[in-house]
Amino acid sequence: MSSLAKPDDALPSPLWRRAAVAYRRLRTLWQRWFLWALLALLVMALVSTVVWLAGRHEVQQVQEALERDVADAAVDLRNGLQRNAQSLRALNAAPDPQRWADEARELLRLHREWLRIEWLNPNATVREGVITPYRVPVLDNFDRRPDELRDIRQLCHGARTQVAAAYSPSRFTLLANGGGIEVMQVCVPMDDGSYVLAAYGLRDLLSELVAPSQRRGQEVSLVEPDGTRLAVVGAPRRSGTRVFTALQPIELPGVRLLLRIDGWRAAPDLFPNVLTGLVTFISIALVSVLILLARDTRRRQKAERDLAESLAFRKAMEDSVVTGLRARDLQGRITYVNPAFCEMVGFSAEELMGQHGQLPYWPTELAHEYEQRQAVRLAGTAPPREGFESVFMRKDGRRFPVLIFEAPLINAQQVQTGWMSAFVDLSEQRRVEELSRASQERLQASARLATVGEMASLLSHELTQPLAAISSYATGSLNLLEPAAQSASDDLRMALTRIADQATRAGRVIRSVHDFVRRRERAREATRPGSLVDAVLPLVQLQARKLGVRIELNIAKALPAVMCDRTLVEQVLLNLARNGMQAMDSPQIVRRELRLGALLAQASRSSSGEGRRWVEFMVADIGVGIDEDVAQRLFTPFFTTRGDGMGLGLSLCRTVVEQHGGALTYEPNLPCGTIFRFTLPAADGSPSND
Repeated sequence: MSSLAKPDDALPSPLWRRAAVAYRRLRTLWQRWFLWALLALLVMALVSTVVWLAGRHEVQQVQEALERDVADAAVDLRNGLQRNAQSLRALNAAPDPQRWADEARELLRLHREWLRIEWLNPNATVREGVITPYRVPVLDNFDRRPDELRDIRQLCHGARTQVAAAYSPSRFTLLANGGGIEVMQVCVPMDDGSYVLAAYGLRDLLSELVAPSQRRGQEVSLVEPDGTRLAVVGAPRRSGTRVFTALQPIELPGVRLLLRIDGWRAAPDLFPNVLTGLVTFISIALVSVLILLARDTRRRQKAERDLAESLAFRKAMEDSVVTGLRARDLQGRITYVNPAFCEMVGFSAEELMGQHGQLPYWPTELAHEYEQRQAVRLAGTAPPREGFESVFMRKDGRRFPVLIFEAPLINAQQVQTGWMSAFVDLSEQRRVEELSRASQERLQASARLATVGEMASLLSHELTQPLAAISSYATGSLNLLEPAAQSASDDLRMALTRIADQATRAGRVIRSVHDFVRRRERAREATRPGSLVDAVLPLVQLQARKLGVRIELNIAKALPAVMCDRTLVEQVLLNLARNGMQAMDSPQIVRRELRLGALLAQASRSSSGEGRRWVEFMVADIGVGIDEDVAQRLFTPFFTTRGDGMGLGLSLCRTVVEQHGGALTYEPNLPCGTIFRFTLPAADGSPSND
């Protein structure tokens, strides 16, 4: 039995799997395209509705324009008939028949709509009559049939009763050529009991009293209330056009007519006006855009994913930087802080967001100063990208230095919405600087001790002479004190003076070495430039005598005091002088001369800003000079051209000078040698002591 029946699990699964996949695809396609198809149908329905409404609107506009035209034509017609009635009443002023006839002919010449004018007696018989000169006589017979005479009497009786012009219904009158025209008569009562009867040709009436602009491109007609057309003027109807009709009643005493205007317009109009065509074009373009949007959906989704990844990358980058970032609006409220800034000050982002005024990471003693500085920053009067140092306070109360850079925050519309600030914690930098400064001081002390080792031999040689002289003068003084030499008191005085001078000289040399080697606390004070040179001069002279170098001093008068660390600046002068003398230690150099000088620095040689005075020191030799290869590495630490040198002298000299705010430079001393110059700031308001 098992061989005949199979369980459901044993059915071939690939068929069901393919069916399920096909169903999911159809469902996905339906969900994806159903809304697009529905939107396309709605757009097509909108286009059709807009075209239909535009056609209706166009028809309504044409009809309204036609209504205005027929109303204006009716007003013109009424006003013209009133003016004509007044002109006919004016004929009463000419009682003489001949004069009356002349005036009537003049009126007929001016009014083409009249066919004839008659002067009737009170019994409606003709006293005088005039026929228009513009038409072949239509009504040349003044004798009327009894029924016509009866109608005229009734018309004139009505005019007399109303004391106004009365009009008769129109009557078709045959012409000699077989045609005919519609004629309407008007009777105007006169003061003397007579009447003036005028006959209107209705077609001429429309031609003369309706403005030509109303008849251009349209058909103007007079019709009876039952629709019978009496007279027609204007453009005939063109084939393939639509007809627009407007009616306006003309109420005249004794008769009621309708003024009708028929307008023509080409039909059918698929696009009644430019606006409809433009809307249709935009709608078609919209359908095309919808089709393209279906294709662009995938690309937009991909772009959104890329944008999300880019934002996540930027967020990760902002969170990983060690520089603190802070954004403020134009009112000074904090709108953004990154984790580095929160870690720097010890406050969370929730505690800092929205803060303004006195911020929690400002030191209490500096809060007023920071508020003033922030007001200046927010006012935009300070340079936005100028970096400045400040002191912040962590949440636990510890102070730490920071370097702040601020710049305006500009949005996509190029409008400033606030300020962006970047903060750099200088605590580690300050610690490194202190370590570097301590290391430099140790190197300077080592350099001084090395210099002492070289000068020890010079001291032994130099102090031998003054001590020997002291011994000789002392022995001679003892000899002079003997009784035989009492007369030589002047020589004794001179010998004792020489002893004192030599002892002072030896003490000065030993004191200079002691002061140079002794390590002191760094302190800047106002010092005379001449005293700095005098302090190192004994040590310089020791080596100068050994090398046969002549020392020349050139210190300007009235120099201001300089603000410096005496020990460091003296070391700079001594190092530069020793380097200059060593540069002249060559058999090829016969003339050996070292110049030490100080003068007021020129503006072009000063490395600082304007408004501050600088003193320039100069050490010049006439040695071998500096080669180009050596010049490129001249101030590099541990670089030296001497076999027994350490390579720290010029590097330490430049560091000392730059710490004082000055600059160390060199230039050739023509024809041979080198000149080293460095500047030191003058003490503010210090008088000259030199």
